[in-house]
Amino acid sequence: MRRGRGWLHVLVSTTTQTLTAADRCDRCGAQAYVRVSLPVGELLFCAHHAREHAGAYEGVATHVHDETDKLLAAHGAR
Repeated sequence: MRRGRGWLHVLVSTTTQTLTAADRCDRCGAQAYVRVSLPVGELLFCAHHAREHAGAYEGVATHVHDETDKLLAAHGAR
């Protein structure tokens, strides 16, 4: 089941704590918009790196909290 308006094709959880500007991407340090919960921890990604690495975590993620819709709200859809 997929919830939310994010682009990910995995389970999107609405129970995970909201990401803030202090949450940073584990790859590049940009603001994180996606939290990937794994059986042994979590990863934070900016939208770019979440898309780039989605194939790697889709099969192992227990939850994905996707707030990339905030980018569209802040910058408008083109």
